[in-house]
Amino acid sequence: MATSQLTASSMTVSVRNLASFEGLRPSSIVKFSSFGSLKPGSLTQRSFKGLVVKAATVVAPKYTSIKPLGDRVLVKIKETEEKTEGGILLPTTAQSKPQGGEVVAIGEGKTIGKTKLECSVKTGAQVIYSKYAGTELEFNGSNHLILKEDDIVGILETDDIKDLKPLNDRVFIKVAEAEEKTTGGLLLTESSKEKPSIGMVIAVGPGTLDEEGNRKPLSVAPGNTVLYSKYAGNDFKGNDGTSYIALRASDVMAVLS
Repeated sequence: MATSQLTASSMTVSVRNLASFEGLRPSSIVKFSSFGSLKPGSLTQRSFKGLVVKAATVVAPKYTSIKPLGDRVLVKIKETEEKTEGGILLPTTAQSKPQGGEVVAIGEGKTIGKTKLECSVKTGAQVIYSKYAGTELEFNGSNHLILKEDDIVGILETDDIKDLKPLNDRVFIKVAEAEEKTTGGLLLTESSKEKPSIGMVIAVGPGTLDEEGNRKPLSVAPGNTVLYSKYAGNDFKGNDGTSYIALRASDVMAVLS
């Protein structure tokens, strides 16, 4: 837990092993700018805008197992890369947050209508999940995530995201290259290039489930060139630098031909 000391001129926060302050030593002191005169009850959520502290829930050592309920899944989070491929040590702030891990426990499944369905992923599977999904846990000395099965984007059995096998209603797309020039022939700088929202479908999930537990195939197929919602889905980079995105079929707006 973070402890705070408020005075009329400054606020001091003592940070102890909090993920939001990665890179600071335990008990490091972080000072924030003056709040002016403080009165009891005068601090609101707006007063602390930009100061967000999020830490994993620590499961005490006396608990030796976790059994997810319903359609929830427990995933052991993959360790963050600490070095680049060239061997350069990355500072904590530059390490990308992992979006993958190994399924270590699953719930009993969910019920749709009168049909009881088991989880579509099994223990031992290597999965990719939505970036902001689930609740983080520190359990048996490792970081875990407990999340709904529907927050799992797909199964990845290799080290390259291009081999992702989407689940449920997810669509996996290779993003089109950004335009290098305007229609008038002017060369665009990197910062002025429009983020593409067009790409080619690489793989699709088996589809959504109806009330009887039957799969309803998706309306797009591998090989389709599609237009998708600009701010949807999860972005990924392949080992060769190629951009991909995984999103729900409902975020695909049109097929281009």
